Amino acid sequence: MADAVTLTCTWGRAPLPVTGAPQVAYLLVEAAPTAPPAVAVPLNFCLVLDRSGSMQGAKLESMKAAARRLIETLTAEDIVAIVIYDDQVQTLVPATPAADKVALLAAIDTIVESGGTAMSLGMQAGQTELQKHAGPDRLGHMLLLTDGQTWGDEEVCRTIAQSLGQAGIRITALGLGAEWNEKLLDDLAEATGGNSEYVAEPSQIAGFFQRAVRSAQGTAATDARLLLRLVKESSPRAVHRATPTIANLGYQPIGESEVAVKLGDLVFGQSNSVIIDLMLPVRTAGSFRVAQAELHFTPVGQSAPQEVKLDVLLSFSADPEAPAHDPRVMNLVEKVTAFKLQTRALAEAEAGNVAGATQKLRAAATRLLDLGELELAEKTSAQADKLEQNGALSAEGQKELKYATRRLTQRLED
Repeated sequence: MADAVTLTCTWGRAPLPVTGAPQVAYLLVEAAPTAPPAVAVPLNFCLVLDRSGSMQGAKLESMKAAARRLIETLTAEDIVAIVIYDDQVQTLVPATPAADKVALLAAIDTIVESGGTAMSLGMQAGQTELQKHAGPDRLGHMLLLTDGQTWGDEEVCRTIAQSLGQAGIRITALGLGAEWNEKLLDDLAEATGGNSEYVAEPSQIAGFFQRAVRSAQGTAATDARLLLRLVKESSPRAVHRATPTIANLGYQPIGESEVAVKLGDLVFGQSNSVIIDLMLPVRTAGSFRVAQAELHFTPVGQSAPQEVKLDVLLSFSADPEAPAHDPRVMNLVEKVTAFKLQTRALAEAEAGNVAGATQKLRAAATRLLDLGELELAEKTSAQADKLEQNGALSAEGQKELKYATRRLTQRLED
């Protein structure tokens, strides 16, 4: 099944000019399933939903409507559990086949708001339900929604997430509104190879729920890892995920010329890609092998890992007219650059460096404007003005910039 996933490498500029000094090059590495799973692997899915007092009104009704729609999306072979929490926890629906939709929808209708927020209780109960059907024959997924801070149990939440990640269960962590702890939700998602998202309005909950379940249903391979073996004197400077969302992956050095990057699960219809910022040694004119890329992954429904290998070649030319940029790769590089500027700006704002943060936000706004991201550019510029005037960013403004910039590379239909 070596062709179950395609691995492609595209240079941001090729051929490179012949120079007398080392030079920077950007390499886009993409992994994408060639087909949906040959055999549909059923889900082991658990919703862990905040029903605290702050969820009253439109938030609660939108959450219930989104949960109903999600239930309709599941198949009779899927397992589903529903846990609701405030400062206490209730397993509303223990892990059960998603066949009796009428009973499941009736259970959702009974949810009412109450109490405070103790997220760890919800996660513990969700973990208990997920463990009942955990195994290689099902894809485990926890969908976690909150609109507020959980107090005093953050480390418990992180410990549960680590355990879920070790069991191969992903967390999609959704924060509704502006009052939740983004660092915590980011940590929970990262610990499991899942993702975290900012849900600005209650009306958006259903869309995020649908994306989570569709992504789980479309998973064709799990635990994808990229290994890049570089030629002598070549070195990586940075590695960023480009799609499906932007993130600073860093990289794990292995010796002097090898790096490994976790790509996570591979979903049919979507590519997982990284932009690798490389410093390349001096070369004469000609074509050279710069690296060998290896992709390791496990197809769903199988226990044996697969791998795909690809030699990464690059030409150098003494003709000054020969070098040409690849527009798609360089567009991704620019979006990653905007993400980096925004990330540094938020870090400097948190550290109290208002001038530095303001400068970087305005630089990010300029990049976004050049990319045609007019609405986000305008919001970024407005936040820079507010930061300069008030000395701080609002929680809502900070979340909006952070998560919108992460999603710069998502397709509109996603």
